[in-house]
Amino acid sequence: MTQQERNEAAERFYKEGNLYRQQNDWQHALECYNQAIELNPESPASKAKEMLENILNFYCKEMFNP
Repeated sequence: MTQQERNEAAERFYKEGNLYRQQNDWQHALECYNQAIELNPESPASKAKEMLENILNFYCKEMFNP
């Protein structure tokens, strides 16, 4: 996979994660963000994941320990 293809795939995962986040589907959003970060560590998914984790840590810690 070329770097361009990796960046495009990371962008798709980032956008998909945003859609899940808007639906309050936190687990799927985090999974998509992690995929995006794996493909491109400089993806905006890094910041989105960090913000989502901060929200979840503040509101419902049991989400991380099902």
